[in-house]
Amino acid sequence: PWAPLRPRADRHTFGVHGVQRRWSRTQRSLNTMSGEMRTYRKAARAAAQAETRRRIAAATADLHDEVGPARTTVAEIARRAGVQRATVYANFPEDADLVRAAQAQFLERHPPPDLLPPFALSDPRQRLEAVLRLLYPWYRRTRSTSGNVRRARAAMPALDALLRESVDARMAELAAALAPEGGENRALAAVALDFWTWSRLAEEGLEDDAAAALMARAATCAAASA
Repeated sequence: PWAPLRPRADRHTFGVHGVQRRWSRTQRSLNTMSGEMRTYRKAARAAAQAETRRRIAAATADLHDEVGPARTTVAEIARRAGVQRATVYANFPEDADLVRAAQAQFLERHPPPDLLPPFALSDPRQRLEAVLRLLYPWYRRTRSTSGNVRRARAAMPALDALLRESVDARMAELAAALAPEGGENRALAAVALDFWTWSRLAEEGLEDDAAAALMARAATCAAASA
């Protein structure tokens, strides 16, 4: 009796506003869910594409090991990866992209040895031998791919460019670190570090440690007599 009833029009207006607020909250919730679904689908597509690229790169790395880059075909890459040839081209439109991805796969499977510890040795001969004792067994483990890519580089500009900026550059830096005086000493260190040097010694029947000792001795003796 002390408080008048709210006019019917006000009650009607309050009800409309309530519905509007509830609908606004519902709409925001739906928009949030829609955004989350878009984000999920985008992430799923990206993951699927990454997996496709991984399979293509892995198939390429396998073929480089088995038959060599020069005899690796897109058709066989696609067959092994379980995709169409067009998918290979879509993911790797340039030869350089594909050989780089294959190299990344190779290095993931066969991480190179850590060559830093030997540099704690002060004697140049011991330092070079210690480096070769780590490097030569890695050459042996990777001899198929390592030999195949080096043989194919002359006929494949994209592969040659990749090896120049990666393998060749790292070996040059390593030779320079082992023989900072440069000149013939650096050239001898580069010969000792070369894959084909190890390959030739292996063909002669030398074990890796024996080959490392021989090349370290030969390089340092020749440098001392120069």
